[in-house]
Amino acid sequence: MINEIDQALLEKIAGLVGKPVDALNIRKDGGCEARQSTEHIKIDPRTDGREGIDIRILDGTKGEKCYIPVVIGKSGYAETVYNDFYIGENCDVEIVAGCGIHNSGCDEARHDGVHTFHVGKNSHVRYAEKHYGEGSGEGTNIMNPQTVVYLEEGASIQMETVQIRGIDSTKRYTKIVCGKGAEALITERLLTHGRQLAESDMEILLDGEDSKGRVISRSVAQDESRQVFRPIVVGNDKCFGHVQCDSIIMGSAKIESVPAITANSTEAQLIHEAAIGKIAGDQLLKLQTLGLTEEEAEDRILKGFLA
Repeated sequence: MINEIDQALLEKIAGLVGKPVDALNIRKDGGCEARQSTEHIKIDPRTDGREGIDIRILDGTKGEKCYIPVVIGKSGYAETVYNDFYIGENCDVEIVAGCGIHNSGCDEARHDGVHTFHVGKNSHVRYAEKHYGEGSGEGTNIMNPQTVVYLEEGASIQMETVQIRGIDSTKRYTKIVCGKGAEALITERLLTHGRQLAESDMEILLDGEDSKGRVISRSVAQDESRQVFRPIVVGNDKCFGHVQCDSIIMGSAKIESVPAITANSTEAQLIHEAAIGKIAGDQLLKLQTLGLTEEEAEDRILKGFLA
């Protein structure tokens, strides 16, 4: 049963208000709270004994959405879920995932999601995944997402990953394999505070001729939190790759950014950039002259940076 707390979480992580007409699978505390397929998008439970679902999107499906959010409201609960996506050829679809935890106990609440995408020729996928944690207890909220994507010829994926607040520990692993003419764009936005830890390992393999890969990572580390980024782009053919990591560090936080590029072809063109710094004093001063307090000015800058 979806309660008011669950509904608020679903709105935060997936923008869900009420029940959409789109394909849908809502998972709560290890069970399925809602599931619906459409004419072109089929959602079925796995048959290999693992927890999770198979999502099959038929050839030529365009303009449709699929929602697969997860909510956890139990302290002392942990799960590993495997979701596989089989996207046909010539599709143009949007998939909205995300996980919200409400932990009011003193034990750990944990969700590990393993997503594997098989994207057919000339298909385009937009994938959004938001993570958020809350609760009045002292238990920790942990999420460890893994996403592996295989792009066939001419396929593309735009992946947006967001960690809003309240996740004490996260270890994210992302791998994308690009075929001929395929394109991958990963946009990561992350905020850590308190003593939180966030690690992110990304690998884009540009295997096909004229493939493209880009990583844009923006993060803010506050208080005593710690962040580690390891984005890697490997060019194995004529290709283009770009890695950009920008971070704002505050308080006693620590940030480690280790972008890497590897060229295994003379036709590979690869670039990486990384920058870590504090909020510029002149930015704060300018906003304060417009009537904002220092705290309000700082908040405005951070929201703009992570937008």
